[in-house]
Amino acid sequence: MKTRLGVNIDHIATLRQARREFDPDPLLAVKIAEKAGADGIVAHLREDRRHINDRDIKAIKRLVKTHFNLEMSLNPQIIRIACTVRPDMATLVPERRQEITTEGGLDVIRHFSRIQQAVKKLQSRGIVVSLFIDPERTQILKAKESGATVIELHTGKYAHGSNKTKKHAELKKLKTMAAYGRSLGLSVSAGHGLKYHDTKPVAKLKDIEELNIGHSIISRAVFTGLESAIREMRAIIRSVK
Repeated sequence: MKTRLGVNIDHIATLRQARREFDPDPLLAVKIAEKAGADGIVAHLREDRRHINDRDIKAIKRLVKTHFNLEMSLNPQIIRIACTVRPDMATLVPERRQEITTEGGLDVIRHFSRIQQAVKKLQSRGIVVSLFIDPERTQILKAKESGATVIELHTGKYAHGSNKTKKHAELKKLKTMAAYGRSLGLSVSAGHGLKYHDTKPVAKLKDIEELNIGHSIISRAVFTGLESAIREMRAIIRSVK
């Protein structure tokens, strides 16, 4: 089984919003990403619309030929928008206004009732639901109970490990928890903070079906071009399966 690559285009929109103009255009990024071999497009509609906006996701839905994964909070307004736009997948994530980026996984135990209701509502519109969670057994089990069929394991602690020992420990946890998720019948993805130098070990984990990567690809694209940056990351992922 080849690991899929989902390309997050949020930071194309971040550059656009820095000047409140029209470029760079996230829709052009969608076309380039798919041409470069991306298996899907990921975009996060935040409550404060700091990068991707409502018009973007409607246009992305019409344009995408592969797979559109909309990251979103449990905010009722955002859920209503998702139900209208109907992306292929909705990934529920935690969100705080003051955070720079998503800081951790969704606490399924604490917010179980709201999550379960959101899952049912989104699934009733034909949308596959994924939960972005920390690689912890209790969170994975509760994710299964919520009715979601996909989990995305937060790789932040692995990516930000300060030494080889810490990174190895986090990689081992990802391996164990991915296997546990699969044993429950869940599809397992992973992402957050992965760079070109540390993606390969995660891509080697046989129970992880997809990696969703954004910031490092967009950062590389500044120097090499978006198509080249995506092809390079795709080559890293595909070389290990």
